[in-house]
Amino acid sequence: MIIVMQPEAGEAEIAAVEARIRAAGLDVHVSRGTERTLIGAVGDERKLDPEMFDPLPGVERSMHILKPYKLVAREWHKASTIVDVAGVKIGANAVQVIAGPCSVETQPQMDAAADGVAAAGARLMRGGAFKPRTSPYAFQGKGVDGLCMLKDAAARHGLPIVTELMDVRMLDAFLEHKVDVIQIGTRNMQNFDLLKEVGRVDVPVILKRGMSATISEWLMAAEYIAAGGNHRIMLCERGIRTFETAYRNVLDVTAVAVLKRETHLPVIVDPSHAGGKAWMVPALSCAALAAGADALLIEVHPCPPEAWCDADQALTPGEFAALMDKLDALAHALGRRIDRRAAEVESAALAR
Repeated sequence: MIIVMQPEAGEAEIAAVEARIRAAGLDVHVSRGTERTLIGAVGDERKLDPEMFDPLPGVERSMHILKPYKLVAREWHKASTIVDVAGVKIGANAVQVIAGPCSVETQPQMDAAADGVAAAGARLMRGGAFKPRTSPYAFQGKGVDGLCMLKDAAARHGLPIVTELMDVRMLDAFLEHKVDVIQIGTRNMQNFDLLKEVGRVDVPVILKRGMSATISEWLMAAEYIAAGGNHRIMLCERGIRTFETAYRNVLDVTAVAVLKRETHLPVIVDPSHAGGKAWMVPALSCAALAAGADALLIEVHPCPPEAWCDADQALTPGEFAALMDKLDALAHALGRRIDRRAAEVESAALAR
């Protein structure tokens, strides 16, 4: 950390800053210029905060030199992390696709969704059993019953499941039902008590970006999980809130490139929530793939007009299959590939 002193700062003010740095266990380097005195904190500056120095007499401003996040930073972990989800690897050269309906509604709906997801070649299935909704009167999800429906539907095809955890009190239920990937939604990105708890379990976590969160805030939220001991973290860009009203959210494709440089964690993109319209999903999916995303999170419903949640953004199974073919071609052009289930594996699953 660098503390910049005001031009008129005297030796007493400088000494007070030095003393505060040393009290935190760091060494001090003082550089006296013709107009300014700069005081450098030498050591682990994450122990310090600008609020410790900015109110002191004679201080003009203070600033961090190192990034505030460490465990998730590529600076300290050069190799890209690959998260293994029941044998499906996210973060490797092959791109994974996670697909399924926004919400779990009925068992027949989930079975049909699983059939479509698996037939198109996706390796993981998503579905919301607990739904955070803007309106308290909207459908809130099936809860634990929904978890069972999702598990049963996905199990018919051997698909690991991804579902959202909203309340720390439900974590034990998620562990009991052996949820393969816990999703932390955009509204809970800075629910620090929830982040701490999922940091204590050995279950992969998808951390969605808050709708107005900066990259630094997002990575600091991931740092909470990693600090608890769980390093199986994946970051999911799902669009951010801006002034634009022509579509639901703005897909921040730039964030994918920045994250690939800033962190070793896998990066997932959710094109469904970004655009909010099914017709936008193919274009946004291709953009995410071209930007370097490790996986896509796509909503697929057997009959979107009848969906109880986010009907406008869900693809039909046929549309999803067509998109998978398009992504295959694009990935090949980029020197990558979509990790799709083999046709013979799917045939055997259906025969069972």
